Amino acid sequence: MKRISLSTLQSSVQDSSAFQQLSDYHKLTKCFLSFLAASKPTRIVSPSQNNYIFFQYGSTFSHRITRPLNTNLYVESDTEFSAMFSQFLSLLQDIKRSQQAVLKSKGCQQLINANVIGKIVYTVQQSIGSIGDSFDNPNQSRKRIGQLFENLVKLIIQELGLHCEPRTINIPIPGYDGYTMSYELDVVFSRNKAIIATENQYIHPSEIVGSVKTTSKDRIDKVFLDKYLLTKLLGREIPVIAVFLHDVQRAQRGDSIFGINSTFKTNHFLGYTVALKKLDGVYYVDPRPEMLTNQRLREHIRDFQQFLVADLWSLSGP
Repeated sequence: MKRISLSTLQSSVQDSSAFQQLSDYHKLTKCFLSFLAASKPTRIVSPSQNNYIFFQYGSTFSHRITRPLNTNLYVESDTEFSAMFSQFLSLLQDIKRSQQAVLKSKGCQQLINANVIGKIVYTVQQSIGSIGDSFDNPNQSRKRIGQLFENLVKLIIQELGLHCEPRTINIPIPGYDGYTMSYELDVVFSRNKAIIATENQYIHPSEIVGSVKTTSKDRIDKVFLDKYLLTKLLGREIPVIAVFLHDVQRAQRGDSIFGINSTFKTNHFLGYTVALKKLDGVYYVDPRPEMLTNQRLREHIRDFQQFLVADLWSLSGP
């Protein structure tokens, strides 16, 4: 079998026609994990948080370093990943059939307790991100990595039988005839495809708006502002949720460049929650420890798996 190269993986990430199905994400991730096993890049454990690692590529790629990877979620074995991916797809089908009742199934509960959804989503997206980190210029891939995460979340929601697509809307500004405000929405989803009249093509009352970002850094204020403005301009409450992959980055810690730094701004998050409009759900694939221990944050933030197995169905109605 021909050994996969990092250059080939780079081309795959850049292919705008790819990633139409979840199986495409499986294939790329498996190839990347196989590449790691075959090429054996330097594996570096963060001295500040030992559950985070980095891979450093060889001289061909100028010894570039990947983003931090949480080993509690990142599946490094390609065979283990493939087996877990099959469980992931099976669990999604069970959720589609049973919705919230899936929590009563013993077999499904075992997969949920093992955080199969979180591990698969994290491994897939961080593999894509790690491939992106090998480019000469990080800006070559940063936008593409974000797009692929949005698309991944969209495909997962679609796999559960919901209608889910990105949408651009142009909202008239009240009191200013002829002026509109353009909004690009990452995803809009509903349990049934909403019928929206062409003369009022905005957001149907049965639809939920989702903001999907790899990190909340420099983005959390916009999510709250979107909720506030959409509700204000459309004259009714618009449900808005946010899905984030993580909030960590590499940081200098003493003499080491392999420290871990949180990019989540607790006070800003709570301030926006009070001053603007509370979001209808905030979900992380890799939540920071303080999100689990801080009672104030726990009231608003949950993990992404909880969204799929429970909150999605209560949000989208009967």
